Amino acid sequence: MKEVRIGLLGLGTVGAGVAKLLESERAMLEERAGCRLRLAAVADLDVTRPREGLDITRLPMTTDANRVLGDGQVDIVVELVGGLEPARSFILKALGSGKHVVTANKALLAHHGAEIYDEARRRGVMLGFEASVAGGIPLIRAVKEGLVANRVLSVFGIVNGTCNYILSKMTGEGLDFGVVLKEAQAHGYAEADPTLDIEGLDSAHKLQILVTLAFRTFVDLKDIHTEGITRVTPQDIAYARELGYRVKLLAIAKANDGGVEVRVHPTMIPADSPLAAVSGVFNGVFITGHAVGDLMFYGRGAGQLPTASAVWSDIVEIARRIAHGVPALALDLPATAPGVVPLRPMDSIRSCYYLRVMAQDRPGVLSRVAGILGENNISIASVLQKERAAKEAVPVVMMSHEAQEKDMRAALAAIDRLRVVAMPTTMIRVEGGSA
Repeated sequence: MKEVRIGLLGLGTVGAGVAKLLESERAMLEERAGCRLRLAAVADLDVTRPREGLDITRLPMTTDANRVLGDGQVDIVVELVGGLEPARSFILKALGSGKHVVTANKALLAHHGAEIYDEARRRGVMLGFEASVAGGIPLIRAVKEGLVANRVLSVFGIVNGTCNYILSKMTGEGLDFGVVLKEAQAHGYAEADPTLDIEGLDSAHKLQILVTLAFRTFVDLKDIHTEGITRVTPQDIAYARELGYRVKLLAIAKANDGGVEVRVHPTMIPADSPLAAVSGVFNGVFITGHAVGDLMFYGRGAGQLPTASAVWSDIVEIARRIAHGVPALALDLPATAPGVVPLRPMDSIRSCYYLRVMAQDRPGVLSRVAGILGENNISIASVLQKERAAKEAVPVVMMSHEAQEKDMRAALAAIDRLRVVAMPTTMIRVEGGSA
């Protein structure tokens, strides 16, 4: 039986999970790969720190990544270092020396995917990245292989567990964002610096990868409209509930009018939507294909063993092909479709909208706001007007029918110029129609 040798870069949380699964499930993995699997080298800057559930003295450890990359006997390099550099250089060196690569690095693929895919194609090697999106959910393979007979019409969902945990806690307990963020950090669900998660950037990275596969077009990360959850308040979550909605951070891509719209932002969805029931650190993604219809993928979007499971799905697939002499194919790698699929500008998208206007309690305020909306081609679907507390401004909550983004932005600018409006109006886009 042929032996396939694996070099591992990074023995952090996921890297340790990869090693654990090989130790505990070796017989099953080798039977499914049809070859022996050997962890030939492990590079990490810290070769002494204990890893829970793993005896690192039994591993071929080194602090020098080049000993892995330069080992001519290593067949597959697994990059779990994270970040842009030196991960990019490591992967390009591995590909350049004819090694197959598996990575979970969504930020790297979002920023440098085109370069990496082209290098793998040029060198005739395989590149696996199942673990880069949605943790243990087999989403990449489903889009690449399971939906080959489909024109994908839309991909949208919850792809960041940290934000979903925060919004779930805010919804369930009425807590402020800052309080729940600290709790998430204490539980290890949020990083010490949570910027990538809470500002929507992590979701944008994952969406960029999905768009590349689903729509066969490359979208520059800077062109993805991205908003985080830092401005979502318990007040808006409570009003959303009253109106029959839940607030989630969604990554959204839709084929529309010959182009594709790509965006990440807090979104109100109907409370009876399956996505509304996705809580805590779990992920949920909807895909619609013209032939298959609607599909939903649900599961753990992060964590040591779920992510390591996705890494092993790539390792075993590549090892199987090495062992049985199946060469890498250019078609295995993401590529653009014939003809450019244009990116639709954010101003052109259409959506329903939730608005919370903080206005002085005076006669005619609602009619003035409604008049501005009407002048900008926006019709109101429903209104909630709350009693004022002491001398504070009164929240006027409105849901609109579907409108164009540029019209809504123009209307908001005009509304916020009214002297009776006390602060900038809160706007949250709505998917699934107005109530």
